[in-house]
This record gives sequence, structure tokens and C-alpha cells, in this order.
Amino acid sequence: MSGKLSHFDKNGRAGMVDVRAKQTTSRTAIARSVIRISADLVSILKEGTLQKGDAFTVAKTAGILAAKQTGNLIPMCHPLPVDYVEIRFEMLDQKQEIRVEAEVSTTAKTGVEMEAMVAVTMAGLTFYDMCKAVDKGIKILKTGLFKKTGGKSGEFYNRDLDW
Repeated sequence: MSGKLSHFDKNGRAGMVDVRAKQTTSRTAIARSVIRISADLVSILKEGTLQKGDAFTVAKTAGILAAKQTGNLIPMCHPLPVDYVEIRFEMLDQKQEIRVEAEVSTTAKTGVEMEAMVAVTMAGLTFYDMCKAVDKGIKILKTGLFKKTGGKSGEFYNRDLDW
């Protein structure tokens, strides 16, 4: 890691990174998050009796849409062609947790880490919105970049998010 922030110009002002000279390569990023829920909500989700409907499908759709809008949401992000987005959920009944993973791929001059982070975050927030009538104490925890491939910096792997 160079320690140099890339979103500042020579005068120290924030700006978009110039990627014109970069090579177009295949890039993938995976972000993960953990959602802590109540035992009552675990039961309702397992029974499929949530009044608002299928929280997982709605949250997955929101995550996919969010990944495609990242360049409009984060000021210095480049709008990227998103080739693939997948949102996965794993419910761990005993821990009262839902693990959320967003995988995003592109072929571009810059990476899709932010698209994966926005996707997993929006999926978590949408899940909260779908379930808040049952459990207002839902906590979205431990969100971060798990893995990235491609580009000049190569592969990154975050062991803190290794489930």
C-alpha cells in the first residue's frame, strides 16, 4: 500500500482520479456484511410469514440496483459498466445472524470495490426496512471489502471477513 490518497490534485483539492492511461482489465470485488436479528425474526423468516413479503428477494434487488448506480451516489466514483452483480444471503439461526455478500464484476480501467460495498450496504438497509416492524433492533455489523481481483494493485483479501 502506497499510503498516498489518489483523490487529491497537486493543490490538495478533492477530484476524480484520472484513469485515461490505465489498462482496461477484468475486475471483481466481493463485499460482506453481517446483520444481527432477533430470535422472533429468525422464526418469522424461516416460516416465510413476514407481512411485507420476501425480505431476501427485495433486498437482493435493491443491492443489484444500487451497484449499478454507484457512480451517481459516490461523488468521486467513475460510472462503470457493471458486467455482473450477485447478492447472496446465508441465515445462521443459532447466531441470529444473516450474512450478506455482494459480488460485482466489470471490465474497465478502475475497480468495482465501491459498487460491491454500495450493493451489500443497500441490501442490508433494505432488509432492515422490510423487517423493522418485527425487529427495530436489527444491527448491520462488520461491513467491508472481503476480496478484490484485477487492476494494478492485484488481489486483496481481508481475513477479518473470512467466514
